[in-house]
Amino acid sequence: MGIIIGLLVLWLILSILGFVVKGLLWLAIIGLVLFVATGVWGWLKRRTNA
Repeated sequence: MGIIIGLLVLWLILSILGFVVKGLLWLAIIGLVLFVATGVWGWLKRRTNA
């Protein structure tokens, strides 16, 4: 579970960086997509282990 939280934090930082720097909008989009995908994956893994 620690890896998933670490990835979520990393994707969130990349998304914020992408929105702050105008030329890196693609980084924000990729960061948001990866954030959502990691969150869903972690949620599904948690549900199957319970």
